[in-house]
Amino acid sequence: MNKSFSKFFFLSLLVLISFQVLAQEKSLLDQLEEVAIVDQKVMMPMRDGNRLATDIYRPKGDAKVPIVFSRTPYNFNTYGDGELRTRTLQTALDWVKKGYAYIVQNERGRFFSEGEWDILGTPLTDSYDAFDWMSKQAWSNGKIGTLGCSSTAEWQMAAASLNHPAHAAMVPQGFGAGVGRIGEFYEQGNWYRGGAGQMLFTAWLYGTQHDPLAPKLPKGIAQEDLLRLQRFYDMAPEYPRVDWKEGLSHLPLQDIIKNVNGPQGIYEEMITRKPNDARWYQGGLYHDNMPFDKPSFWFVSWYDVSTSPNLALYNHVRENAISQSARDNQYLIIAPVLHCSYTRATENTIVGERSVGDARFDYDEIITAWFDLWLKSEDKGEISSMPKVTYYTMGTNEWQTSDVWPPANAKMTTFFLDSEGKANTRNGDGKLVGKLPKKLNQDTFKYDPMNPVNSYGGNVCCTGNAVQGGSFDQSEMELRDDILVYTSEPLEEGVEISGFIESYLYLSSDAKDTDVTIKLIDVYPDGKAYNLDETIQRVRYREGYDKEVFMEDGKVYEVKMTPMSTSNYFEKGHQIRIEITSSNFPRFDRNLNTGGNNYDESEGVIATNSIHHGGIHPSRIVLPMIK
Repeated sequence: MNKSFSKFFFLSLLVLISFQVLAQEKSLLDQLEEVAIVDQKVMMPMRDGNRLATDIYRPKGDAKVPIVFSRTPYNFNTYGDGELRTRTLQTALDWVKKGYAYIVQNERGRFFSEGEWDILGTPLTDSYDAFDWMSKQAWSNGKIGTLGCSSTAEWQMAAASLNHPAHAAMVPQGFGAGVGRIGEFYEQGNWYRGGAGQMLFTAWLYGTQHDPLAPKLPKGIAQEDLLRLQRFYDMAPEYPRVDWKEGLSHLPLQDIIKNVNGPQGIYEEMITRKPNDARWYQGGLYHDNMPFDKPSFWFVSWYDVSTSPNLALYNHVRENAISQSARDNQYLIIAPVLHCSYTRATENTIVGERSVGDARFDYDEIITAWFDLWLKSEDKGEISSMPKVTYYTMGTNEWQTSDVWPPANAKMTTFFLDSEGKANTRNGDGKLVGKLPKKLNQDTFKYDPMNPVNSYGGNVCCTGNAVQGGSFDQSEMELRDDILVYTSEPLEEGVEISGFIESYLYLSSDAKDTDVTIKLIDVYPDGKAYNLDETIQRVRYREGYDKEVFMEDGKVYEVKMTPMSTSNYFEKGHQIRIEITSSNFPRFDRNLNTGGNNYDESEGVIATNSIHHGGIHPSRIVLPMIK
């Protein structure tokens, strides 16, 4: 082969590869248009005259088809930076090939949708109006299934409470920010945990909330104009990157977004709300006094920000749905992954630093079978043979099943705190024991809000670079003197802990208000200490979230912690450990210990806090054990 021919061959090959790349980029849209009617930037009317931008992909032909519907605050525009985006197109193609129309819609006030945006897309009537419009289309069979993870899931529960007849079934995944009040959980959409602020929404709202002075398209713009505009203008602001490790440290809390020159919006109003503020009960959150009657397939993960309230909601619906049919048709999968990372599990799934084995699962097959059953009235098939709960146990690294959550054979087993008064650090004398110690004792530490215990891994979401979620070795952290560490003896036989974890701590302080935090840890024989779950309680709310009751110096108070959750097998030779302190920052905001509003304060005071145990102060953790 001579040089000129080689050069010609090489150039031809490059041209061919370039054409193939272009063909692949175009082929997805081409494939979709071969089998589907593509109707983008349909402006769906709401009852108040505002219109929501909607893309509709439906099979060609005259057959009436069911609808898979996703509503989102995120940008699904087909074009971005002058290039075709394929993610939504691929999802649409997959559903159209299965015989469904796939519809994706922006919440009001987001991108091309009209109106003013508020978190969870209030007013709630938008959901009812969208169901109404879709079900009345000539090509619709009148049945709609809702699908999505995180912000495309969180609106589904409140929408279900409207009981629109066309809303036939739902698949919410990682849905905690839509859970308001469920039993003893008053998280108000993940804004709180135990009355302490979760800082994820500070970082999230920086890149989501709308500045009132941001440019908008004129109301009433025609679809043909939107189709032209979407090719080169997607209404998406470009926010400068923020180092949230530093940004979340700013005080006062109410000025964090302002301090990084972020957009003005609803954050500054929401940060002022208390856990039982009346404003939490207006709009898009689902609360336990609202009706529910929809068949649902719920997806939860062990290292998500709201595992426990999500599981509590599942149980609430199973017990309280209006009809027996709805009560009987609630299914749950719990995976050992981070927020919305179900399909990212691999043959060797690493969550943080810890390997939890092969956690893969055929979610697509299950979701399709679920919608086939409720939207196409097909035979139950695979669903009929499924248990109500499928959960992954870390440690044994295997999927298990149960008809209820927690598993019926889980026995609540109490471990009491014990020490000689020196439980500070993992080198101290803190112990977890099976019998209540008769001797009264206490362990004391100083909590300085200006030097908080940093979050290290955990069950988190959406804090940018501030916290990496998952399971990490906590042993170095446990050398801090302001962390109390209580550890069991090495286990003589392996034990599974699966279910809700209760903890009761007896606290005294010289501050009017402070926080108590707790972590559950699996300690390996080599000393590695992997976190399983964690929670916090702001002590002023220990008697309920409808009132604030401050402490008296030196008086001992019982503090019931918000329940944690896990499924973990502690192998023989492992140890069960808990850590107790007063901060887990920036997962949770710092209590400045003043008894003030906290959100508008810049200076804190150091609190001297003591955990009391033994005798009349039975500080303890209660674990759902399966032997």
